[in-house]
Amino acid sequence: MIALLLLAQAAGPTVETRVERLLAQAPIIDGHNDLAWELRETGTAVDLSRDTSRLPRPLQTDIPRLRKGGVGGQFWSVWIPATVTGPRAVEMTLEQIDVVRRFVAAYPQDFALATTAAEIAAAQANGRIASLIGVEGGHQIDGRLSVLRQYKALGVGYMTLTHGHSLAWADSATDDPVANGLSPFGRQVVAEMNRIGMIVDVAHVSDATMAAVLDVTRAPVIASHSGARAVGVAPRNIPDALLRRIGAGGGVVMVNVYPAFVSTAWRAWDRARTDHAASLGVPADVYGPRSPAPLLAWDATHPEPRVTPAMVADHVDHVARIAGRGAVGFGGDYDGIAGTGPAGMKGVDGYPRVLIELARRGWSDADLAALTRGNILRVMARVEAVARDLGATPASDAIDPLAR
Repeated sequence: MIALLLLAQAAGPTVETRVERLLAQAPIIDGHNDLAWELRETGTAVDLSRDTSRLPRPLQTDIPRLRKGGVGGQFWSVWIPATVTGPRAVEMTLEQIDVVRRFVAAYPQDFALATTAAEIAAAQANGRIASLIGVEGGHQIDGRLSVLRQYKALGVGYMTLTHGHSLAWADSATDDPVANGLSPFGRQVVAEMNRIGMIVDVAHVSDATMAAVLDVTRAPVIASHSGARAVGVAPRNIPDALLRRIGAGGGVVMVNVYPAFVSTAWRAWDRARTDHAASLGVPADVYGPRSPAPLLAWDATHPEPRVTPAMVADHVDHVARIAGRGAVGFGGDYDGIAGTGPAGMKGVDGYPRVLIELARRGWSDADLAALTRGNILRVMARVEAVARDLGATPASDAIDPLAR
C-alpha cells in the first residue's frame, strides 16, 4: 500500500487537482450569460449568494456555482427580444444595463464592474468576479451610432451585430438575408466599434455578414457563444473557412454549451419535440419534470439524446485545430438555454468537466490557461490598442437610412 501511495505521489497531481490549481491561477472569463433577462422575468428579488437551482423558476447561475466552476470573469448579456425595435429597444436595453449594474453593486465582495483587461486583472486580484456587459443584437441601437457610443459610456464591452432577425444593415444566421452581408451603415457600425474600443461580436450573424465583418474590421472579433459547424450542424455554428479567418485575425470563438449547438442529434430531437408541442398548443421551452404533461408523455417515448462534456470538448478541440489554440474560449450562454446543458453541466459550475477532458486529451496548462482567460484578454487588449490608434478619428453621427 505504501509503495502504491509513493508511486501515485511520484506521478504528480491528478487531472482534477491540476485543473483546480489551473483555475485558481487562470479563472474562466465567460463570454455570454443571460442572467439579467432571467432576473427581469422572475419579477422578484433573487439571492445570488445562494444556490438558485431549486427556485420555483430555477436559474443556472449564482455566486456559489460561479466560484465552484472557476469563473472569474463574466460578460453579462443585456439581451432583449429581436422583435422589440425602435426607441423601445433602446429603453429596454438601458433597463437591462441597469439590472446588471444593480446586481453587481448588490454583492460588492463578489462582483466588480470591469471594462478593460486591466480592470479584470484588478478585480480578480481582489478575489472578485469581473463583471462585463455585452449588448446582444444590433437592433438595440435603433440604427444610431450615437446610441452605440452611449452604451459604451455605460460600460458595454461588446455588441453582437444581430440576434435572431436580420437587420437592414446586417443579416442573422437564422433569418432571411436583407443586407447580404453588411450595408454601408453596417460597415460604419463596425468602424465605430473599432474606434471606441467596443468588441465586435459575430455570434448570431450569417456567414456572409461574418465574412464582411472580417473584411473591414481593424480589430479582432469574438463569437461570444458559438460552436463549430463541422461538429454540430446548426446555422449558428461557424464553418471551418470562417474559423480560420477569425483565428488569423487574432479573434476568439467562445464555445457554447447549449445542446442544440453541441449535438446534431439533440438538435433534431428538440426540433421534433417543438413541432409536437406546437401541435398540442403547449410551450416547448421547458425541459425535464417541469414540462407540460403532454410533453412528459412524449419525452417518455422519445428519450433525449445524451450530450456530454466530452462533446463540448470536441467543439473546443475542433476550433483549436482549425483556428489555433489562441482562438478559442468559453461562452456558455447559461440562463439563455432554458435550463438545458450537457450532463453535469446544467449550471455555471460545470466548466471543470470540460477542462478535465481536455487535459486528458493532452492539452498543456499553458493551452488551458489561454482557453480560460488568456485568449479573450489578448483580444480585449488589442481592441483597446486599436481604439487608441484611432483616437484622433472624429465620431460619426450616422443614422441607418434604411431603418428610418
